Amino acid sequence: MNDSDSLPAPVWRDGLEDDYAELTTRLEPLVPCLEWPLHLPWIDAINRLKRQRGAVIMAHSYQSPEIFHGVADVTGDSLGLAQAAADCDAELIVLCGVHFMAESAKILAPHKTVLIPDLEAGCSLASSITADDVRALRARHPGVPVVSYANTSAAVKAESDAICTSANAVQVVEAMGAGRVIFLPDEFLGRHVASQTRVQLVLWHGHCEVHETFTAQQARHARERFDAKLVAHPECPPEVLAEADFVGSTTAMGNWLEREQPARVALITECSMADNLRVRFPATQFIKPCNLCPHMQRITLPGIYAALRDFKHAIEIPADIADRARAALQRMLAVGRRETV
Repeated sequence: MNDSDSLPAPVWRDGLEDDYAELTTRLEPLVPCLEWPLHLPWIDAINRLKRQRGAVIMAHSYQSPEIFHGVADVTGDSLGLAQAAADCDAELIVLCGVHFMAESAKILAPHKTVLIPDLEAGCSLASSITADDVRALRARHPGVPVVSYANTSAAVKAESDAICTSANAVQVVEAMGAGRVIFLPDEFLGRHVASQTRVQLVLWHGHCEVHETFTAQQARHARERFDAKLVAHPECPPEVLAEADFVGSTTAMGNWLEREQPARVALITECSMADNLRVRFPATQFIKPCNLCPHMQRITLPGIYAALRDFKHAIEIPADIADRARAALQRMLAVGRRETV
């Protein structure tokens, strides 16, 4: 049971429905009307408390609509949220996402308080590899640089030469200036990167439990049955990516939809992201398949309220690990700066 399960529900106040009329209308296609009497008091209580605390709430694109649209001040992918934590004026950040995302925010904003509403909100990719594993790989491949995906723990980041996202992985790998690179931990993303570079990659066999279960048959069914365009995240298996009209990161998916404006699309990724993009692109029909991330679903409105009320759970990272992880993140950011000059 989560700590927030024992919280008494906020009291419904007069005028609440009118104050949030625009939000409920906008999310009507996504959130059943029967759920609003449950959500609105929590949304209102959180928004009031965050103003009292001077806090900023940040939500990943995989968060449920009532969180993403109802209480978040900043939304985006994991790196974008970490950078926003460093750049914003607030000293208190509530990170609505999984644990490695909160760690990344703390790494880039070391003097701020970063809270995660549920410490058990983990990630199958992040848990697939440890710092000891990275050191063992370095011993087996002496002199070969290590590029680690952002979906890793602070300890793994600290053992890496550079961090990457799914959007910039090719650029970061090539920026290492080496013929071989150890690429961690997502095997499918690594294969996708390897198909776009001459650099030889040493891969780890980590997988995202959300994306690894998609099949090429599901993708073909969405296209043939619904005449839908297929947009897939590169953490999906290669046979799924081969069926896609576009392969890209969470941010790139939104940019592709903005550019292409398809009549029907199947986002082969986490369900809540499709829900949140549906609000942004009402003229596009979103066709499933999609899978829910069980770890993202651990973040709830009561949990966010409890985090704000009790200042829990604060992310703490040993200074030596944070410093080395920050250097790896900054090396990635330097690659991005060079490319935009």
